Amino acid sequence: MNSLTPALLAHEVRIPCGDAWLYGDLTVPAGHGGVVLFAHGSGSGRHSARNRLVAKSLQQAGLATLLFDLLTAQEAQANEHTREHCFDIALLTRRMQDATTWAMAQAELQHAPIGYFGASTGSAAAIIDAARLGPRIAAVVSRGGRPDLAGPVALAAVTAPTLLIVGGADHAVLELNEQALLHMRCEKQLAIVPGATHLFEEHGALEQVAELAASWFSRHLMHQEPASQAS
Repeated sequence: MNSLTPALLAHEVRIPCGDAWLYGDLTVPAGHGGVVLFAHGSGSGRHSARNRLVAKSLQQAGLATLLFDLLTAQEAQANEHTREHCFDIALLTRRMQDATTWAMAQAELQHAPIGYFGASTGSAAAIIDAARLGPRIAAVVSRGGRPDLAGPVALAAVTAPTLLIVGGADHAVLELNEQALLHMRCEKQLAIVPGATHLFEEHGALEQVAELAASWFSRHLMHQEPASQAS
């Protein structure tokens, strides 16, 4: 292993959410500077290659990551046929909050600053929970997300520094992100990846997303007070 790459402790976890259990993958670098929870879109999951590429970049930067399924196996299977959970922002938000509560109770994460990385509709869930949890959330990053679905009240209530990353060729989503940004009062930035479409499948596009996210989280998580001491 490269001496500059932190040693990683990775294991599968089960997160209680009401009567359901969600499965996740928690990776904790030695001496980590915070933890980032991933909120994927309802049609995706913890095995998303795109989110895993970003997570690896964050781990190399010394940040812990928690990728988890926002839907149970049964819900995900039903969703493939009915699409009933595709825009169920309330459900995704509850699951994100339950995962955050779980993470804050883990011994290795108890005092860690928390960040959210949202994609697609998961970005709306991340925004709403960041608004609800206030100073407990240290930073938010959205990739090709729908922060507009969080609504203007939640957008205005977010205090965590927020980075919205959108592909330059993803015209409809770019416009929605520009509109969402107008409602936000926190430290905020819109980063456009030139020529990229919604899934950032173009050569080098996803690597740019990973680099932008790692830089944002490193800046805003690694220099924070422990979450338990934040005012």
